[in-house]
Amino acid sequence: MGTECGGPPAKKSEKLFARAQESLVGGVNSPVRAFRQVGGTPRFLVRGKGSQVWDADGRRYVDFCMSWGALLLGHADPAVVQAVRSAAGKGTSFGAATEAEVRLAEEVKKRFPSVDLLRFVNSGTEATMSAVRLARGYTDRQKILTFEGEYHGHADSLLAKAGSGVAAAGLPGSAGVPPGAVEDTLVATYNDLASVEAQFRAHDGQVAAVLVEPVAGNMGVVPPDPGFLEGLRKLTQDAGALLIFDEVITGFRVAAGGAQERYGVRPDLTCLGKILGHGLPVAAYGGRRDVMERLAPLGPVYQAGTLAGNPIAMAAGLAALRRIRPPLYARLEKRGAQLESALRDAAQAAGVPVTVNRVGSMLGLFFRSGFVRNYGDARSMDAAAYGRLFWALLRRGVYFPPAPFETVFLSAAHIRPDLDKAAAALHDGFREVAHG
Repeated sequence: MGTECGGPPAKKSEKLFARAQESLVGGVNSPVRAFRQVGGTPRFLVRGKGSQVWDADGRRYVDFCMSWGALLLGHADPAVVQAVRSAAGKGTSFGAATEAEVRLAEEVKKRFPSVDLLRFVNSGTEATMSAVRLARGYTDRQKILTFEGEYHGHADSLLAKAGSGVAAAGLPGSAGVPPGAVEDTLVATYNDLASVEAQFRAHDGQVAAVLVEPVAGNMGVVPPDPGFLEGLRKLTQDAGALLIFDEVITGFRVAAGGAQERYGVRPDLTCLGKILGHGLPVAAYGGRRDVMERLAPLGPVYQAGTLAGNPIAMAAGLAALRRIRPPLYARLEKRGAQLESALRDAAQAAGVPVTVNRVGSMLGLFFRSGFVRNYGDARSMDAAAYGRLFWALLRRGVYFPPAPFETVFLSAAHIRPDLDKAAAALHDGFREVAHG
């Protein structure tokens, strides 16, 4: 692909990217932002409002990335912005307990009945890493079972056959992870209970926990088959292992109480992030009281963080959660269905084979025919075709995630004109894909 993949030059973004590469590794602070999987120059964004973002060259886009799902209410939500301003004026960090931590924890518990106690951290990676450590400390077992193509952050032990940016870059894992770090990480196939049972049999009495995205969101969107999550619940209970739901993406998005509410399966531990801070760096892990009480200062499993429970992040989370009510999900479901139809119709009109998976306001687009139930199905898609569609949409003012294997997200701020614009861009974009 050319520098701009057929579009007009983005001179300011190009200059900023050249400058960034002199100081930042690859010019970015997270690999997928570099546009390596779609080619061309990454757009430097300067402003967002509602469903829209503007780049350094003044171009406006309808945003269907939404900070990788964090912005359920849209960019610069007034209540969140006001809460952040107010909190910052009182102090940006104390390294001490605050009332805001208590209030946000109470709001989380209202929505997640499986959570008796929780601990705030600063990122999804911290949440999953800490939950795994806690599960090992609680069970006195070492092995963790995860699923190929899921991404649970960049902790060493969780980078075995991971999805998201790791998958988009064509990497099996990460250099720098010693073999010993992953020797206790077992990998099964998502939506395949037999593969989980086989691992439990092969490692009888050794598995501390199963860590799963209840809706896989890092190999595109792959929903659980009927009975899959229920099967994991039974297998872990029978084996004396814990069930950990990584709801960093799905928490507050597919339902107010996350995927565990939507599918009616209660885990032992839950990891949250993204929407929890609505654009600010905050995450959490929590669950059963007897498990969480193994955590310091009550128990021997240690975890700490200077900026955990940061007052600005707590204020943003409180403001967001207080606006998340049941009618919101009905609107998101409707908009999600409209975008799904637009994707299918545009692809069909152009004669391009695609599969679209959707759970509420999360959509996965796969350039291939047939069902996508696991990572093996997902990685068989035509990733280059996704790159061509990405640029065709960007030229028409629609911003999709700049990599395959990622999730398309809607927000409460997306309205019918946004979807109409996306539908028109998709029809033109798929025609471009069809003609190479």
